[in-house]
Amino acid sequence: MKKWIITIGVIILIIGGGLIGAGDYFYHVAIARGDKAFITQSTKLSKKSPVYKEKYWYAHVKKQTWQIQSHDHLKLVAWYIPKQGSHKTVVLAHGFAGNKSLMGAWAGMYHELGYNVLVPDARAAGASQGNAIGYGWLERLDDLQWAKTVVKKTATTQIVMSGISMGAAGMTMASGEQQIPQIKAYVVDSPFTSAKDIISYQAQQLYHLPAFPLVDVTSAITKMRAGYSFSQADAVAQIEKNRLPIMIISGTKDTFVPTKMAEKLYRNAHQPKTLWLVKGAAHTTAITHGYQTYKQHVQQFLEQYVK
Repeated sequence: MKKWIITIGVIILIIGGGLIGAGDYFYHVAIARGDKAFITQSTKLSKKSPVYKEKYWYAHVKKQTWQIQSHDHLKLVAWYIPKQGSHKTVVLAHGFAGNKSLMGAWAGMYHELGYNVLVPDARAAGASQGNAIGYGWLERLDDLQWAKTVVKKTATTQIVMSGISMGAAGMTMASGEQQIPQIKAYVVDSPFTSAKDIISYQAQQLYHLPAFPLVDVTSAITKMRAGYSFSQADAVAQIEKNRLPIMIISGTKDTFVPTKMAEKLYRNAHQPKTLWLVKGAAHTTAITHGYQTYKQHVQQFLEQYVK
């Protein structure tokens, strides 16, 4: 009997050790700062691109470099591009494993629509400090702090909060926090419902692994090292608290953040809300799927709330 108890104990230790090791590996893949080999984001500027003009402008326009300190004492960096005579500003958040230099299409669009543009590097990305990606939960407070900084540093009276992918999820999470009066609306492109949902989905898609128990172990490691759990990073819970206008955009061919996540966020949002499903568009490609149509949809939505 004693031998069986010892054997079972050894098996449990081996399995537990293996799970912790696997959780540690996936923490470094998904959370820790560093290159994400499973995501390729081209920086090449092609004249064939539907947003070549916007990207070219963004690459060459004069930018101001801003810095703030986050609530947990990280140096965060952003680019600010003014629009002469405008009192409207967009705070624009990039996606997972991205940085501010990749946001030319959206920055160019908002500038064409008459907005000053602020594009931060998220924590643990680009020129900003930080060792852990927050899947929107840590970034939500940074985004709101950037909005407050815009008000302090400029003559802005109206702010739009916008983002793509993880940046969209972070903005959705920010929408559930206390808002400054200058924030008038949110526009989020390809947001996920929660860190737990998207990491579970990607574990299956990329590695053919079940969510339980690996995602739960990785979440526990993330709680210890980065200060949050995957269940905390819940955009659905946050959008339920939001009372500002929100536009949700998703491509019907998005296999990285499935369209059903955008639909769930929409169902749980309060009015005024808009869901635009772009037929045939993949992850965050709605803007290149039909640039003028994308621009018109965003403009028509914002004109109702930003004057």
